[in-house]
Amino acid sequence: MYTQMKEFRARFGYTQADLAARVGVRRETIVFLEKGKYNPSLRLAHQISQVLDTSIDELFLFDDEENPL
Repeated sequence: MYTQMKEFRARFGYTQADLAARVGVRRETIVFLEKGKYNPSLRLAHQISQVLDTSIDELFLFDDEENPL
């Protein structure tokens, strides 16, 4: 998974802690998401995309080859 969270976060001037507080998770969760080490639930992805005023598709890019059906 690749994410543009850091770039979108910067547009709003949010720190990782700011974003975490706005979506109700720990800062460490944001760190892991930004590093691509954690795949968010649909609910969390939706909450983050709302706070950052973008779509889930623009925020997250999931590599289908990593998770074949």
